[in-house]
Amino acid sequence: MNTAYTAPPEVARFAQRGPIIGVVALIWVLLGVLSDRAQFFHSYLIGYLFWTGVAVGSLALLMLQHLTGGGWGLVIRRPLEAATRTLPLMLLLFIPILLGARQIYPWTNHEEMARNPVLVEKTAKYLNLPFFTLRAAAIFGIWLLLAFFLNKWSSEQDRSADQAATKKMRLLSGPGMVLFVFTVTVASIDWSMSLDPEWSSTIYGFLFVAAWSLSALAFVIAALAMLSKQQPMSRTVAALHFHDLGKLLLALVMLWAYFAFSQFLIIWSGNLPEEISWYLPRMRGAWGVIAVAVIVLHFALPFLFLLSRSLKRNPHKLVLVAAMILVMRYVDLIWLVEPNFQGGRFRVLMDVLAWIGFGGLWLGAFSRQLSQRPLIPVNDPQLPSVLEQMHARH
Repeated sequence: MNTAYTAPPEVARFAQRGPIIGVVALIWVLLGVLSDRAQFFHSYLIGYLFWTGVAVGSLALLMLQHLTGGGWGLVIRRPLEAATRTLPLMLLLFIPILLGARQIYPWTNHEEMARNPVLVEKTAKYLNLPFFTLRAAAIFGIWLLLAFFLNKWSSEQDRSADQAATKKMRLLSGPGMVLFVFTVTVASIDWSMSLDPEWSSTIYGFLFVAAWSLSALAFVIAALAMLSKQQPMSRTVAALHFHDLGKLLLALVMLWAYFAFSQFLIIWSGNLPEEISWYLPRMRGAWGVIAVAVIVLHFALPFLFLLSRSLKRNPHKLVLVAAMILVMRYVDLIWLVEPNFQGGRFRVLMDVLAWIGFGGLWLGAFSRQLSQRPLIPVNDPQLPSVLEQMHARH
């Protein structure tokens, strides 16, 4: 089989135009500083959380593939690896969040926190900028190390067919999955939950673990559908692989819904003022409408669609479901974050432009990384079985 790889036209266009689109959109968001400095940082945070989630979720799926094996993971390994190599960009883009922390996080206002003895203790021990920055550095350090070694050993496997590289990736992925859950939990608490320092949830971290993994899988399904139109992927990817990815997508949709509903149920049954105060503004007015939309378009419809075997085996239809999930992931993030700001005013334009801006930059970096390596891990021991599945389709 010829494994030589020339980037498809779509990938080349993303690599060239993505950064341009991203910079233009972010400039428009930046102009918002002139009218509302705080809203700029609020929208920036939401866009950042979404695209960082795709990169970090890809790291989780990559480790899951090394642990479980199977053709479904082999055909998406290169897109997953390319996504993890965008993490240095996300580290760089985290700097404005540190610079604008006083516009984003209320716990940076010491006078306001001093009114509540509980918050005084929190800010002294945990919620303070030096410790916040240190935790972020540690989180990114772990993500970057995991991504570095998994990509390094994968490259070694391509060059030498050394089975030791395969074993090392599997051995790292076990503890790596534990580190993934731990770091995403800390990141979600620091970067999102602390927007309301009086509120806390023991499930919030697991909600982000499921959400970021779901975002990454929905994105990589769309990427695979595009790449499978051209060789060598057209001779490697079978309907069976999309079927397996569709089943995993259904599982993650259900897992996200389970965590989201469990958090709501626990807080509703407890009926404590310090807990329900987080949900009350999100269940009223426009936010209530958005909550219903999230339930229907993020869970109910994808769940029903993904029950269909024929849909999961059809890449064109599966991509539509994946795209709907990606859009609703961003809507859900807005619903989680925006009500914490300025009485819950909903700034659609700034939030959308931030999403497009980050998306352009991230997709440009992803496309360049994807173009640097062959799409087929030619020396992976699972490749012969994947090719057999492809031939069996015919």
